[in-house]
Amino acid sequence: MTTPVIVSSAAQLRELTQSWREKGQSIGFVPTMGSLHEGHLALVEAAASETDRVVVSIFVNPLQFGAGEDFDRYPRSLTQDALALSTTSADAIFAPSVEEIYPDGPGATPTQSSGPVGLLFEGLSRPGHFDGMLTVVARLCDLVGPDRAYFGQKDAQQLFLIRHMVKQEGLPLEVVSVPTIRGGDRLALSSRNAFLSAEEHQRALAIPRALEIATGCSSADQARAQARSYVESAPGVEVDYLEIVDPETFEPCAPGTNPREGLMIVAARIGATRLIDNQVLAFGQ
Repeated sequence: MTTPVIVSSAAQLRELTQSWREKGQSIGFVPTMGSLHEGHLALVEAAASETDRVVVSIFVNPLQFGAGEDFDRYPRSLTQDALALSTTSADAIFAPSVEEIYPDGPGATPTQSSGPVGLLFEGLSRPGHFDGMLTVVARLCDLVGPDRAYFGQKDAQQLFLIRHMVKQEGLPLEVVSVPTIRGGDRLALSSRNAFLSAEEHQRALAIPRALEIATGCSSADQARAQARSYVESAPGVEVDYLEIVDPETFEPCAPGTNPREGLMIVAARIGATRLIDNQVLAFGQ
């Protein structure tokens, strides 16, 4: 492993990636907001296994945060993140300022539209979140110019919308999804887990347990009912949404239908921390 070089400007990044291109090397890209954990590092290693060079961006995107959300308290530590990445196959860290990404300011930047799906679930709970997310992903991919970009399956709606944007805009890159990384207690790894107290962490385990209950069900209706019953009865867990969607459209599976496959998505608040998770479900016909 080698210590990745840290660049903060688009000009520095362009010089670096151009030198790789001149050698015929492919580029993998892992966009992050920092506060890296094993889930992020798994994305880096997935990228390194399929491309010659790997760029990791660290940028807390203001356009993804709505009023009252945790933008100001979102954990930031470039030094710790760089140390974590030094144990991986990352070649470069792109750590730009807000001004570098949004020269005219975030408020004056034209945003991508996430469309109807962007108004559901996370979009309903966090208005404007997905427009901001797509805007920064498009901007970063334009600057990095990757052959492949890597995203975790934990953020299922985000992944769906990124794939849709890349297809609609004809962006010259492949979107690669990487399975969710979980702790030994099955809680999905997330930067926001750092906000949980020890007691809240234990309460949060109701989320993966509800998903496990759903995997043993024979129909979408049964899975939805049993998972919801479990997580809503868990102490200290406030459910935002729990639904089964069609993986191809991200639209909810109507009650009474019996799809062969569905994606259960859940968001819940434990104390002041909001967590999301999901699970692919297969049903008998």
